Amino acid sequence: MARWGTRAKWLARWISFCWPLLIVLHPQAISAQIRYSIAEELKAGSAVGNVAKDLGLDVGRLLERNLRVVSGTKRERFEVNQRDGLLSIHERLDREELCGQSVPCNIHLKVVVENPLEMHQILIEVLDVNDNSPRFLEDNCTLEMLESAVPGSKFQVEGAQDPDVGSNSVQTYRLNPNSFFHLQTEELGDDGKVPFLVLQRPLDRETTARHHLTLTAVDGGKPPKTGTLNITVIISDINDNAPVCERQKYSITVKENAPAGTYLLTVKSSDPDEGPNGEVEYSLRNKPRGQHGVPFEVDKRTGELKVKGHLDFEEGQAYEIKVVAADKGAVSLSTQCNVAVRVEDVNDNRPKIEITSLSSRIAEDAPLGTAVALVGVQDADSGLNGQVVCGLPDGLPFALKASPDGQSYALVTNERLDKEREDGYDITITAKDLGTPPMLSTKVVHVDVLDVNDNRPSFAESPYAFYVLENNKAGEPLFSVSAADADREENARVAYTLERKSHSVTSFLNINEVTGVISALKSFDFETVKSFHFQVVATDGGSPPLSSNVTVRVFILDQNDNAPVILHPVSSNGSAEGVEEIPRNLKAGDLVTKVRAYDADIGYNGWLLFSFGQVTDHSLFTLDRYTGQIRTLRSLTEKDEAEHRLLVVVKDNGNVSLSATATVMVKLVEPKEAFAASDIQSLAKADPEEDSVTFYLMITLGSVSLLFVISIIVLIAMQCSKSTEYTSKYLQEANYDGTLCHSIQYRSGEKRYMLVGPRMSIGSTIVPGSQANTLVLPDRRQTSGEKGPEERQEVGSGTDGALHLCRYGDERGASDSIVAAPGGNRSMGRRRCR
Repeated sequence: MARWGTRAKWLARWISFCWPLLIVLHPQAISAQIRYSIAEELKAGSAVGNVAKDLGLDVGRLLERNLRVVSGTKRERFEVNQRDGLLSIHERLDREELCGQSVPCNIHLKVVVENPLEMHQILIEVLDVNDNSPRFLEDNCTLEMLESAVPGSKFQVEGAQDPDVGSNSVQTYRLNPNSFFHLQTEELGDDGKVPFLVLQRPLDRETTARHHLTLTAVDGGKPPKTGTLNITVIISDINDNAPVCERQKYSITVKENAPAGTYLLTVKSSDPDEGPNGEVEYSLRNKPRGQHGVPFEVDKRTGELKVKGHLDFEEGQAYEIKVVAADKGAVSLSTQCNVAVRVEDVNDNRPKIEITSLSSRIAEDAPLGTAVALVGVQDADSGLNGQVVCGLPDGLPFALKASPDGQSYALVTNERLDKEREDGYDITITAKDLGTPPMLSTKVVHVDVLDVNDNRPSFAESPYAFYVLENNKAGEPLFSVSAADADREENARVAYTLERKSHSVTSFLNINEVTGVISALKSFDFETVKSFHFQVVATDGGSPPLSSNVTVRVFILDQNDNAPVILHPVSSNGSAEGVEEIPRNLKAGDLVTKVRAYDADIGYNGWLLFSFGQVTDHSLFTLDRYTGQIRTLRSLTEKDEAEHRLLVVVKDNGNVSLSATATVMVKLVEPKEAFAASDIQSLAKADPEEDSVTFYLMITLGSVSLLFVISIIVLIAMQCSKSTEYTSKYLQEANYDGTLCHSIQYRSGEKRYMLVGPRMSIGSTIVPGSQANTLVLPDRRQTSGEKGPEERQEVGSGTDGALHLCRYGDERGASDSIVAAPGGNRSMGRRRCR
């Protein structure tokens, strides 16, 4: 509560200073003015009204918008509930203390809400309650009257004081019944109704020396309240002249810095009586209850009025002094001399700066003219001494906009702010008055610049390309992406997510939203997926968040993870075995049978080589290591055994070679038996079940071949046109072995290329100068009339199992060549030919 009280006082002073500025600079912020009327003396906590409903504010946002009331005084007499907007009394109200005799008694409050800033006026009229009884200055009063007083003489009696106003103040006086006096009241301006005792008949001191009267003052309350004065009338002899003031009213001006003892003026009065009845003494009449004494004194003999204490223009600007002049007669007569003292201001107060920070933190993208704080300035002095001018140091992106009265300012931005250039500012506000000599004050306002999410995350690369070996372990990190954000703190915190528009790709990927590390939830299979791409989205932590995306291309690299599969002879019960019956009249070089196989891998991993594992007679059969054809080395004789067992081993060319075996049982028969066996085999092949098995094998082989052919066709269609010059020479052999190995030539512009698959019959293509697996093709397009360096092509294999297709040009340098990955995959990039 203490903290709230301090804050409320501070806001109150600010509102009192900044109210004119709000009217000028923010006319739309003052949208309503409401009035309430309450009676004084209500208990603390009593409700005044619901300002939220009366002003049309959203009750649900009162706490968020920081609803508050300020009165501009040091004491907070009202408070508002920020949850329901109910305005209530903070402490008991005493109208007499607040307003004295002023009518009406109004209290001005300001209701302030933020986001957006609004300010409303509330006028609370405090209604008078008859809570004070009329009261005389003294309970007993003594009047001395000369017995020579004539009937009809009036004797003024000091009236009663009632702090209440209106009908609750003193309305009438009553005098107890007696035979000598009756009561008469008169209106005397500021003094209100003044009672007079009117003598009805001559006095006789010898008969009655004292008269005891009771004067009752009655106010107009319901029920009315009264106050009494006991009046004792003493009848004495003949001091029948009261002192008379030389002037009805004196006026004097004195500077507020006048020291104690400063002479002001002399009050003079005269009394025509003689002796003690004509000697006058002066005194100051005491103030009514509740008022402070005046800082003046009067010499009782001379009537000189002097300064008694310290004067302060800011506390009192004018004083009405009543000097009583009384004679020294046995029955003293007196009169009042009125003195008006006006205090003249001196420049003895420094300007006061009150800062109400609407936002000590301002966003860097705030538009020009954004209000940062409201500045209220006040100088207790008057005139030029109270006129204040405010200013700011040079070089700051802020300015002060003054209100027309010069007592309020708005601290606004006049340049663009940049959080990355400056985090905050210490703004020194200087207030200087126009007095002589001038006095000044300073106030420092600290403003922090808030970061705004105005930068998108930026990836280190775009697009990303990664190469991943197949058969990776599921869940292990594969690669990572990285993005940076130029903003700060939360606005620079980047989170990574996958764009999951294509569920077939991203469904098996996972990304660490903090580090950007991407892992796969399953192993890749090159034979199933060779490459894919997806989008990674980097989103910062701003509000609203900003994001950017990048394309990640992933190329799967083949591994030798598939063993050769024997197509012929047909596998049964896990082993490939076949029986071939051949006539004994075969000559050397005749075809016995052919072992057919394929490998699901591509490139060198799928390049198959055939060899004998076991053979009964090495002099009788030979095996082509590339085609799998088994031929006779010599003519068969009668001495040769009738049955031969051949174990054929099929290996691929992977770094770690995988293999499969097939067993061929060769039976030598007479030609007629061979013919009959051939017929029987033909009939057996017509068996529907065997046809079905063959059909499925053909589908499998065709699917694999079709996939490879499509890849080659796409490559050819995108980058080159097919060469017709060499097509006829390098066609596949008529007895192509069916091991899914092939070669293709094509031309692109002035360059000629040859793609060599895992295996091709190169007998007709190798020319002098060929080495290992490199084919050298002479440039036949060069006419006899052309001269220049020899142009040739090489198609070779590298240590990584890729095919390197290089074209050598003229002396200007080697041209770039396409480096094809195994199986025609061009994702390995480009390589210079050496």
